[in-house]
This record gives sequence, structure tokens and C-alpha cells, in this order.
Amino acid sequence: MQPIIVTTTCETGEDAQRLAQLLLKKRLAACVQVSSPVQSFYWWQSEIAADGEFLITMKSERRLFDRVASTIKDHHPYDVPEIVATEIVAIDNDYLTWLTEELR
Repeated sequence: MQPIIVTTTCETGEDAQRLAQLLLKKRLAACVQVSSPVQSFYWWQSEIAADGEFLITMKSERRLFDRVASTIKDHHPYDVPEIVATEIVAIDNDYLTWLTEELR
């Protein structure tokens, strides 16, 4: 089991909560945290844009990444949502056991 942290952002808290609940109900994430406010600066349509966003951080596993990404894309209001996974290189054994038991 390769645990990962997947991050994305949403424009509204309602969108972030809806996405968090969906990923949990589908058992694609064992834990989802929504943080706010974050200020994002990025290139969009040849211009630098800046927006306040809600950061969504979820704990999952590598084998589920494609399903996580598809779910985010299918239910995200952005044309090109951020979907980034980071491998967890060290993790508490008890937390890893819990994570494994909660994911399908």
C-alpha cells in the first residue's frame, strides 16, 4: 500500500465541502481537510491571475489515484482543476493501518 496526499483547490467552501463528502462516500479518501483562506497566483489564458481559494487535502493511496482524479474532474467547477499527488515517505504504523482499512 502506497499512501498519498492529493491536493486540489475550489473557489467556494460549498464546492470544497461537496467534493470532500463525495470522495469520502466513495471511499476514495480516508480523510479530507479543507483549509481556507489560501491565495493562489497562477497563469490563466496568458495572464497572471490571483484568487482566494479553499485548499483540499486528502489522504488516499496510489492505486486509487486515477479514480480520485476522475471524480474530482467530473465534479469540479474549474475547467482545469489542480490535482496533485505526493507520495508519503514516512507514516505512523497505526495511522497507516487505519488508512488502509478505510479505503476500498
